[in-house]
Amino acid sequence: MNEKPQPASPASSFVVQRSWLAPRRIVVSTFGSFGDVHPYVALALELKARGHHPVIATSEIYREKIGAAGLEFHPVRPVVPSYDEPEAISRMLETMMDARKGPEEILNTLILPHLRDIYEDLSAAVGGADLFMTHPLSIPAPLIVEQTSVPWVSSVLAPASMLSIYDPPVPPQLPALHKLMNLHPVFGRAMMRLGRWKSASLLHAVNKLRADVGLPPSGAHPLFEGQHSPTLVLALFSRVLAQPQPDWPPDTLITGFPFYDRRDRAGDDAAGGALSPELRHFLDAGEPPIIFTLGSAAIWVAKDFYRESIAAARALGRRALLLIGHERNRPAEPLPEGVAAFEYAPYGEVLPRASVVVHQGGVGTTGQTLRSGRPALVVPFSHDQFDNGARVARLGCGRMLARGRYNAASATRALRAILGDENYKMNAARIGRRVQAEDGAVAACDAIEEVLKGRG
Repeated sequence: MNEKPQPASPASSFVVQRSWLAPRRIVVSTFGSFGDVHPYVALALELKARGHHPVIATSEIYREKIGAAGLEFHPVRPVVPSYDEPEAISRMLETMMDARKGPEEILNTLILPHLRDIYEDLSAAVGGADLFMTHPLSIPAPLIVEQTSVPWVSSVLAPASMLSIYDPPVPPQLPALHKLMNLHPVFGRAMMRLGRWKSASLLHAVNKLRADVGLPPSGAHPLFEGQHSPTLVLALFSRVLAQPQPDWPPDTLITGFPFYDRRDRAGDDAAGGALSPELRHFLDAGEPPIIFTLGSAAIWVAKDFYRESIAAARALGRRALLLIGHERNRPAEPLPEGVAAFEYAPYGEVLPRASVVVHQGGVGTTGQTLRSGRPALVVPFSHDQFDNGARVARLGCGRMLARGRYNAASATRALRAILGDENYKMNAARIGRRVQAEDGAVAACDAIEEVLKGRG
């Protein structure tokens, strides 16, 4: 057997030890915002460095990003508005980012009407694949696995997706229910039953699709047990956020966060992968600023967030860096002294330069903030953001303030409490060291290769 060249990557030693493992075609399916795409780009780059052929199957809007990373792309419907259509994106996300209606809106608008399209596009991508890796919203994946017998590895990005009754998620529709669910598993079990009932239309739609393609009906709910592979479930987050629970799938591996934070858009050579000279100058010109960011989805429904944030920073006498995501969020009035605004900056470079990070609680932003070792004020909008924020607060390295209650006065009070208590700073630094010691991409790819080895 000829030994293949050793790639220059963090996994080089792993490849040397398993140089017999032939290159495999691995299809990675995902759907959503940067927080849903970046972890899989990190995994795909690691797989490519090991000599494999990864393909990312996701929305057409990410074709440029995936290509810029040097990876193969396969489009999956539905077609959603692009970055160049800000008003259309804002209209689409207005309800999808709502705490009460958001999850149901995504199901009814982006999943149910396009279930057959998603199935057809993923089936085309998986043809000839050696392994299929899926995101929680890759709803038709089990059908494709049944039809093709392709090895299947599923994944989750946040603890909330595990839907455990022993470590129940904070429901965005009514966060106060978490206290009741935490009292005893019986309350968590009741809430899960309610969730299954409210999303029963998805199970019905999947069973109709199964019948259409010649498969028998299934009782496995696509958002609960049906999303998990019986072979391997990769929990792509850090153990600082959650520990394995008795009702998790038995073959679950917590890998740590896989990090990637380039924007990968035309003209982004500087700002996409490193700090721009202008931003570096601002950071070097004074004390660490409070960084205000809303990730890549909540920026489209930011409304007065950045204006109120500027007022809070001024009330505290602190410098502020606004990562506004799009020029539509740039305040109309001139920025005060000590405040700067940039569309985008790689979190891995900029967040360690903060005093406090104020963010929306998406799992990608949460992971980057934890890695930075800086305390946080989490301002959740919807979905898993409430649960991620609650976990940050329980770790003692931040506080949470719901978006509906966020204004200059409330933000000033919360930030003053964080800045005035050294425990937040010490806890964040301690958690940061633990997250920095993990390598989610390497751990996940090690496990994927073990699955491939078993099929070898």
